[in-house]
Amino acid sequence: MKKDTELVELGRDKKWTGKAVNPSLVRASTIVFDTMAEMEESPKLGHKGVEYYGRRGTSTTFAFCKAMAELDGAAGCYAYPCGTSAITASLMSFLAAGDHLLMPDSVYEPTRKFCSKTLARFGVKTDYYDPMLGKQISGMVKDNTKVIFMESPCSLSMEVQDVPAIVSVAKQHGITTIIDNTYATPLNFRPLDFGVDVSVQSATKYINGHSDVMLGIACANEKAWPTLNHHSYELGLCTSVDDLYTGLRGLRTLGVRLKQHEQSALAVAEWLEQREEVDHIRHPAFSTCPGYEFFKRDFSGGNGLFSFVLNRGDDRSVAAMLDDMRYFKMGFSWGGYESLILAATNMPGRRTTVPWEAAGPLIRLHIGLEDTEDLIEDLAAGLDRLNLHL
Repeated sequence: MKKDTELVELGRDKKWTGKAVNPSLVRASTIVFDTMAEMEESPKLGHKGVEYYGRRGTSTTFAFCKAMAELDGAAGCYAYPCGTSAITASLMSFLAAGDHLLMPDSVYEPTRKFCSKTLARFGVKTDYYDPMLGKQISGMVKDNTKVIFMESPCSLSMEVQDVPAIVSVAKQHGITTIIDNTYATPLNFRPLDFGVDVSVQSATKYINGHSDVMLGIACANEKAWPTLNHHSYELGLCTSVDDLYTGLRGLRTLGVRLKQHEQSALAVAEWLEQREEVDHIRHPAFSTCPGYEFFKRDFSGGNGLFSFVLNRGDDRSVAAMLDDMRYFKMGFSWGGYESLILAATNMPGRRTTVPWEAAGPLIRLHIGLEDTEDLIEDLAAGLDRLNLHL
């Protein structure tokens, strides 16, 4: 089955859809049983899609999770109320007091905060590594290193990691690997095929695609799934079936949306590359992006997210550029149908291991589904305002 066909077919077992096209939206907390024997047996079968309590899920949950697990080539998928909870629950499932965690220095800020505050409070030591280390990460492994986390590409500065090289080191030392794969989705990169143990996504973004749902998922291989599933359930994490239903609906159009996002982003990035205000483009498909060679080797496509570095600018001039954008809205997320713009003028403060050195401020764009001519015109006007305020 080809990828586009999978997106249409997955999670649509007849036991969940009946004669309808889509699985039913089943809301429930209490599940009732006909016999005592049935009630006692149901918890043992919960991981196999048997309903026994709403927190474990209903048929809507099972349809979504099965679709995502099959798309990712995983033994199982757990759904969370947001992407951050998918990350934090995955880390907590494989870490305990006295353990050591390796985290890329370019990681998503909420992940960094969870490590420096919550995990530190529970006695887990985190060291941050250069995301471009590859096999040399072996020099940072300790006897108590239990998890190596990856985020590729990084959602702000866009470094693409050498995942196979890092995984090979982890396997030599019996270390669990977890990756934030929100950028690629399983459509463009399947981490478990490369030996990663747990693949996390913020399904808030491209899986849903309409900026109206908070949703996270973690898919795991045969070795890691029982631990992830058990600990996530113990933490009391569950997800609204309304959100899961919406996520499953968004999944159906993921392929066509990603292709359009990718095509439009490349057009805008190529235009920006010619502007004198731009120092360089940080798009994984451009040779100026760290890890470009790994993107070309491992990924089957991109999306609408990329960054660029200005060759000059300060807070005042960047504010003048962003404040009056017409189509680009300022916001922290991405992956929806709308275009977004975000200025990262404090990049040096986001790194502790690898100093951030750039000519000017970093600007991140998410290219939505608008016409690229309108978006380019909007950016051109913004850069003109930037120049006027330098």
